[in-house]
Amino acid sequence: MRTEEVLAAIATGLWYWDNAAGSVTLDAEAARLFGLAAEPTTMAESAMRSQFHPVDWNEIAGIVGLAVAEGTIAEARLRIMDGEGRVLRTVRSRCKPTVRTLPDGSQDFEMVGTVQEVSEPRPGTAVEGTSITGDWRRSREAFLLDAGRALAEARSTHEVLRVAASLSMPGFSPDGLAVFSVCGERLRIIGHHGHDAGDVGPFEDMQLNTDYPAAEAVRTGRAIYLPTPEAYEKRYPTTWQYVQRFDRHSWAFVPLVVAGRTLGTWMAAFKHRVAFSPDERSVLTTVARMLAQALARAGVAESERELSLGLQRSMMPTIGPEIPGMTVAARYVPTGGGLQVGGDWYDMIPLPGTGPGRGRFALVIGDVQGHDVRAAGLMGQLRIALRAYAAEGHRPDAVLSRASRFLAGLQLHQGRDGGVVGGAEGHLGAMGGNGGGTPGPGSTANGPGPGRREEEEYAAAGPRFATCLYLEVDPETGTLDIARAGHPDPVILSVDGTAVIRQTEGGLPLGVETDSDYPTTRLDLEPGETLMLCTDGLIETGGHDLATGWDRLRPVMEEHGGGSLEKLADTLVQAVHGPTSHYTTGPLADRHEDDIALLLLARDRIPAPASRPKARRTALTVAQAEPERIAGARRQLRQLLHDWTDAEQVDSAELMVSEMLTNVLVHTDNDALLVAEARGEPGERRLRVEVADTSDQLPHRRRPGELASSGRGLLLMEMLADEWGVDPRGEGKSIWFELHEGGDTGS
Repeated sequence: MRTEEVLAAIATGLWYWDNAAGSVTLDAEAARLFGLAAEPTTMAESAMRSQFHPVDWNEIAGIVGLAVAEGTIAEARLRIMDGEGRVLRTVRSRCKPTVRTLPDGSQDFEMVGTVQEVSEPRPGTAVEGTSITGDWRRSREAFLLDAGRALAEARSTHEVLRVAASLSMPGFSPDGLAVFSVCGERLRIIGHHGHDAGDVGPFEDMQLNTDYPAAEAVRTGRAIYLPTPEAYEKRYPTTWQYVQRFDRHSWAFVPLVVAGRTLGTWMAAFKHRVAFSPDERSVLTTVARMLAQALARAGVAESERELSLGLQRSMMPTIGPEIPGMTVAARYVPTGGGLQVGGDWYDMIPLPGTGPGRGRFALVIGDVQGHDVRAAGLMGQLRIALRAYAAEGHRPDAVLSRASRFLAGLQLHQGRDGGVVGGAEGHLGAMGGNGGGTPGPGSTANGPGPGRREEEEYAAAGPRFATCLYLEVDPETGTLDIARAGHPDPVILSVDGTAVIRQTEGGLPLGVETDSDYPTTRLDLEPGETLMLCTDGLIETGGHDLATGWDRLRPVMEEHGGGSLEKLADTLVQAVHGPTSHYTTGPLADRHEDDIALLLLARDRIPAPASRPKARRTALTVAQAEPERIAGARRQLRQLLHDWTDAEQVDSAELMVSEMLTNVLVHTDNDALLVAEARGEPGERRLRVEVADTSDQLPHRRRPGELASSGRGLLLMEMLADEWGVDPRGEGKSIWFELHEGGDTGS
C-alpha cells in the first residue's frame, strides 16, 4: 500500500507549497479537507488563500517565517471557509520548510506537510505544540488585559512577584516561573514559583558571563526559546545537569527591558511541549514588558518610600526624656504626595536653665503650607530656627515673632540652587542681637542674589506660610503659656471626661508679615487633665471642616476614659484613617486627605478623697479691642455644658455670660476675665461663672424704660440665676452667678 493510501485511510492529506513558484499542490484528501473537490489539484497561492480565514492566513506567514529561520517544524490550526464565509471545519497542519538555492543565486523555500481535521478546542484549553486561533485569541487578549491591570496595581516588588506567580496564560500555562535581576555584574533570583527553596541554589547568584539562558538573555537583549529538552541540552550542556531533574519540556527566557535598559530576565518553564509560535512568543514578550515596567515602578516607589521614611526619621524628633508628673505622646501620619513628606511637624524642646526632665520645656506643633519637598525643606529649617530661639530663652510671643521674620526672610532670599542666601545661617547668627533681622533688599551673605529665571520661578510658586502653636510648660504647677500663629486651638480633656476647645489669643501665620504680634494666653492644666495639639489634617481629613471635624473627634476623646495616652493617640488617628473613617465622612464634596501631626500632654492624676466631687472648668480673657471674642466665650461655655440635663439652663447661662462680658467692655476701659466651673456628679452639678475686671465701678440695678437699650443685665441674672452676686476685690471686682443642675431656674 502506498504512503498516500495509508494517509488517506486515516483522513490525513498531503500538500506541497513552492514559494518561488507561488503554487500549492494538494492530494485528494488534502483538497477535500480544504473545501475543494476530492481530487489531486495544483492551484495558485492566491486561490488557496481564499479557502482560509483571513486571520489564520496572516498567522501562517509568521509561523512559516519562524520555521524557516530556525529550521523547525511549522504547526498551525486553520479555519476552512466556504463561499458564504462560514467555517466548514478546523484543520491542523504540520510542515517542514526546506531552503533551496535558485538558479539566479537567490534563496527561497519549499514546504511539504500534512493536514488533519480536528475539533475546535474550548477557550483556554491547552493544545501542546500548536498555535490556536479563534476563541483562544480572544482569551489571550482578555488575559493580557487582566495581567496588565494586576501588574499596574502592584505597589511593591513583592506584590509584582506575587502577581507574576499567579499568571495563568490561556492555552500554555507555565508551571515554573523565575525572575532574575541584574545586580552589577551578577544575576540573582528575586522571586520564583513552582520550585522548592533548595531548587534555586545553583541559579541564585551567578556571573553574567555564565553559560545559562537567563544570563545570555541579559547579555544579548534577545529572548531565548527552548522548545525541547534536546534543544536545551545541546545549547547549554553546562547547566543542563542542574535543569533536567525538574522534568520540564520547554523553556522561555525573556529579557526584562525598560527604556532600553535590561533589568533582568523572566523565565517560564512548561511541563508540556510548547512550539513557541509567533502568537505564543507575542504573549510572553508582552507579559515580560508589563512585568519589567511593574518592577521598575515598584523599585521607584520603594526608593521614594525609603527616602520619605529617612526624611521623617531625621525631621521628626523623639519625644523625651520623661517629665516627672507628666506624660507626652506624639504621632506623625503622612497621607499623600509622591514622597509622602510634607510640612507638618512637632517638637519638644528643653528650655534653658533646666536640666533634662527637671524643669520647663516647650511643645511646638506646626504645618508649612504645601505637600512637597519644598514644604518639607522649609519645615526642617523653621524647626531648627524655633529651637534656636527657644534656646536663647525668649518667651512664646517673641519666639513666634522671630520665627515669622525668619520664614519671611528665608523665602525672600532664595538661592540659585533652591537653598537660602544669607538665610538660615545668617539669621541664626544674629538671633541674640535683634532677633534675627533679614538682610536688606539685594544684599546677600554668600554671593550674588538669584538670577531672573530663579526669581520668576519663585514668583510663580509664591511664598509659603506656616501655622504654628508654641507653648511653654511648667510641670510643677501645670501652667501653660501659649502663643498661636493661625493654628487650631488646643483641646482640654478634663478629669470628668469632657473635651473642650480652649480658645487662645493668636496672630497671623508665620511668614505672612515680617512684624507680627503673637499675644500669650496662660492656661492651667489640672491634675488628670489632657491637652491635645494637632494640625488641621486630624480635623479636616475625610471631607470635614473645622466644625464637623471636631464633632467627629470629641466623642472619641471623651470615650477614652482616662486610659493610656498612647492608646488615645492611636484611637484618634484610627478615627480619621481607619476602616471606620469612611462611614464618618464630612459634608464637603471630596474626601480631603492631609498629613497629621498630633501631640498629647497629660498631667498625672493626684489621688483625691472619695468625697471630692468631679469638676471641669474653663477660662478666657476678652480684651477691649476684641469684642468678637464674646461669641467665642458663649461657644466655649456651651461646650463645657454639652451634657447638661436642662437645655434651658444652658441657654440662660449663655445669655448671662454675654450680658456680663458686654457690661465690662461697654462700661469700663478694662479687659474681662471669664472663669467657669461645673462641679459635682451628673444630674446634681453646680455651675459657677465669674467675670472679673480691674475697674472699681460696681454695677447697680436700674429700672429701664420700655424703649431703653441697656440696664437689664442684673434683672436678667436675678430672674435666671439660682444665685448671683458682685464681690469687690483688692483691685477691681467680680460678678458671678450659679446654676444648679435640675433646679428651678429663676426661683
